[in-house]
Amino acid sequence: MSSKLLEGKKGIIFGALNELSIAWKVAERAVEEGAEVVLTNTAMALRMGETAKLAEKLNTILIPADATNVEELDHLMKETMKHFGGPFDFILHSIGMSPNVRKGRHYSDLDYNYLDKTLDVSAVSFHKVIQTARKNDALKPWGSIVALSYVAAQRTFYGYNDMADAKSLLESIARSFGYIYGREKNVRINTISQSPTPTTAGQGVKGFDYLMDFSERMSPLGNASADECADYCLTLFSDYTRKVTMQNLFHDGGFSNMGMSLQAMQQYNKSFEYDKEHPFD
Repeated sequence: MSSKLLEGKKGIIFGALNELSIAWKVAERAVEEGAEVVLTNTAMALRMGETAKLAEKLNTILIPADATNVEELDHLMKETMKHFGGPFDFILHSIGMSPNVRKGRHYSDLDYNYLDKTLDVSAVSFHKVIQTARKNDALKPWGSIVALSYVAAQRTFYGYNDMADAKSLLESIARSFGYIYGREKNVRINTISQSPTPTTAGQGVKGFDYLMDFSERMSPLGNASADECADYCLTLFSDYTRKVTMQNLFHDGGFSNMGMSLQAMQQYNKSFEYDKEHPFD
């Protein structure tokens, strides 16, 4: 049931590719709660994905923009302000990609050109989005900018590769720019460290199914779903979080504060039983 939490608010949603995307869920829920949104992604993603279907459903527009390209971002900000009739209230950055992960390059044998691309798409693009919004004075006072992160920014997870470095940089940008934009316009900037979620990008991480199972067993509340993450994003767009900024907020069922759960320990013990029964495997 809608409570019109975002009644009258307007914003840009980056990264809605298909129904698996967290950005897709955020856009749907934002409109349900009374907001107006503009959807954006790269031109290629818009051709390959299903974003046009979402735009039609939400009765809104699509504006192609590569978040790594400042000129395209500048055009996006100007066109969005034209569409909304002035400055708007929120931005969601839900973008991440690693060619090293896609190509199966081990972290100890990275292709550095791929690493540059990982950092640019997954982290530096966040700085570019914020900087372009600020230069265009695109956000209203007390506006909100949110990016999606992961606990691998603080802890090592097998297979997450150079995306962990990108998420660390993403969170640092939120803190550094959060101070500047907060002082100037009371705009708040936060990141959400979400549970592993079976998005199109997430499923490309090696061993993702095992990671999902492990975090589900470890988290006292279980993994947070894409729909639940969307709801959390909406609270950060709302006026109820006007004094929350420069934070990395864990939305992971408690996983980030766990050492070892009983369920995970029981599963771990089963591995010893298997070893005894199959000593030569």
